[in-house]
Amino acid sequence: MIAIIDYGVGNLFSLKSSFAFINEEAVVTGDKKTIEKCDRIILPGVGAFADAAMKLEASGLGEVVREQAEAGKPILGICLGMQLLFDKSYEYGEHRGLGLIKGSVKPIADAVDKDLKIPHIGWNSLIFPKDREKSPLYKYTGEGDFVYFVHSFYAADCDESVTALTEYGAMLTASVQNKNVYGAQFHPEKSGNVGLGILKAFCEI
Repeated sequence: MIAIIDYGVGNLFSLKSSFAFINEEAVVTGDKKTIEKCDRIILPGVGAFADAAMKLEASGLGEVVREQAEAGKPILGICLGMQLLFDKSYEYGEHRGLGLIKGSVKPIADAVDKDLKIPHIGWNSLIFPKDREKSPLYKYTGEGDFVYFVHSFYAADCDESVTALTEYGAMLTASVQNKNVYGAQFHPEKSGNVGLGILKAFCEI
C-alpha cells in the first residue's frame, strides 16, 4: 500500500489514478497511523514552498515524513514535494524544508537566459549522470525519455544526490536520491507511459 500524503497541497487524485492503472493500491491520507502502516510514501505538492512547508509542519506530517525516512521507508517527493525534501528554499524569502536531502531550492530565472519563459512548462528529456549508478527509480526508463515539468524553481547545491538532469537553458535538477528518499521535479502522473514506468519502479524499491 502506498500513502499519498494529504496536507492540503497537491495533485492527489491523479496520482491515485496512476497507481490504480498499474494495479498498485494507494490511499490519500493525512492520518499518521495509516501512513506508518503503508509500505511507501508519496509526498506531492503544487504551489508556493512557504505555504506548503507551513501546512506540512502545522499538520504534524512533516515530522511523520522525517520519522518514516529515518526508519528506511521509501519516500518519493514529486514537484514541490521534492523541493520540500531539501534543507531550504529561496522562493520569495528563505524557508526551511524537511532537511532530508542536502541542498537548496533557487529560482530558475537566475540560472537561465532571460528570454526563456518562466515557469518552465512542458516535456523535457532526462539526462543521467555518467559518474554514478542509475537510480532504481529509472529501472524502466531510458536516457533521453521525456517527462512533464511545471516549475519556476529548481534544486541546487545538491550534486551528490542528483540522479537525472534536464536541459532548459542550463542543466537543471530533474531528480534526486538520498538513500531511501527520492525526489522527482517532474510529474510522473502527467508523463504518460514513461511516468507510469517510474511509479512502477518506485513500487518495486
